[in-house]
Amino acid sequence: MFSSLDKSVRQYMLVTFNYWNFTITDGALRMLVVLYFYDLGYSTLAIASLFLFYEFFGVVTNLVGGWLGARLGLNRTMNIGLALQVGALAMLAVPEIWLTIPWVMAAQAVSGIAKDLNKMSAKSAIKTLVSGDQQGALYKWVAILTGSKNALKGAGFFVGGLLLSAVGFKASVLVMAGVLVLVLLGSLMWLESDMGKAKNKPKFKHIFSKSRSINILSAARMFLFGARDVWFVVALPVYLGTVFGWNHIWVGGFLALWVIAYGVVQGMAPRITGKAEGKVPDGSAALFWALLLSVVTGLIAYGVQIGWQPELVIIAGLLIFGAVFAVNSSLHSYLIVSYAKGDGVSLDVGFYYMANAMGRLIGTILSGWVFQMAGLAACLWVSFAFLAITTVISLYLPKTEDKAIIC
Repeated sequence: MFSSLDKSVRQYMLVTFNYWNFTITDGALRMLVVLYFYDLGYSTLAIASLFLFYEFFGVVTNLVGGWLGARLGLNRTMNIGLALQVGALAMLAVPEIWLTIPWVMAAQAVSGIAKDLNKMSAKSAIKTLVSGDQQGALYKWVAILTGSKNALKGAGFFVGGLLLSAVGFKASVLVMAGVLVLVLLGSLMWLESDMGKAKNKPKFKHIFSKSRSINILSAARMFLFGARDVWFVVALPVYLGTVFGWNHIWVGGFLALWVIAYGVVQGMAPRITGKAEGKVPDGSAALFWALLLSVVTGLIAYGVQIGWQPELVIIAGLLIFGAVFAVNSSLHSYLIVSYAKGDGVSLDVGFYYMANAMGRLIGTILSGWVFQMAGLAACLWVSFAFLAITTVISLYLPKTEDKAIIC
């Protein structure tokens, strides 16, 4: 049955399958590290520092990885990402006495490189599989890939919390490494060898040669993801465990459900933003949704600050924030693939996700530091400030006339 499908559909399914499996391990590893090292007595700032190299090397990888993808082909960069994640998991399957901050930071650095090679390859591959005049189909495929990825990352959060409670840290990372070895073998066998390779080999300097629209969108993306991670990465799971008294499975399960719902909304974003009426989004749509997210975050921050029904405000507010953020993220993911050049698409996508990784890096560091210094409400106010900046930047995104969708 698989062999009877159209070639581009088969390749899309393979890319998506690789991305899905990688994403589950990425989400599980994030939750494992946060909960396990908090149990060992690490402060929230120390836990945030464990992800410092993960995010930093994500910045470097997206910048250089786009260039590598254009020169070597996206299949190679995707497979390298899978192999590196196996290596990162193996680095953590050592005796507990070896799990020092420098060692875990090094393992997270390898994982960060792996994750962004895999992500850049998957997002860029879609551009090569959809013709340039099919913007509606492009938006739909990007939304499905992005939404499913985040739903599975949420499942990974739950898997991480469950595995930690059931079998412990070392066994958990070994199980995930074994699964990814099987995925890598399948990818080496079936993924096309020339996918995404540029016809004209780009020079290294071309990684910085971007259009104005890509530069603006990248800046907006950096502050958008900084706004999410400043309260979501470290501050929120620690707050749920210490203030609300939730155990690992409850924390992992709740955050898993949140990210799964977030992914479902991302997959539905084309319908929410007007695809049914024959429209594809432009800068005006990105501006509207960024402004709406700013308002939502400001209200959550105020509610937490005054201490009004904290569980209700945080849980309900997080659900609303996730839904609006999901639409923002899906819009951006479509716009970058739409703006990117067809030949050597990974150069533009890699540059954009470099900004995404920079936002996560800033948000992660601030999540641990601000929470330790001033608590969750302060993290939320920083998030609000970042979203206000995102809104201002979005004013300068290109606006286009509505045009009919070609599916």
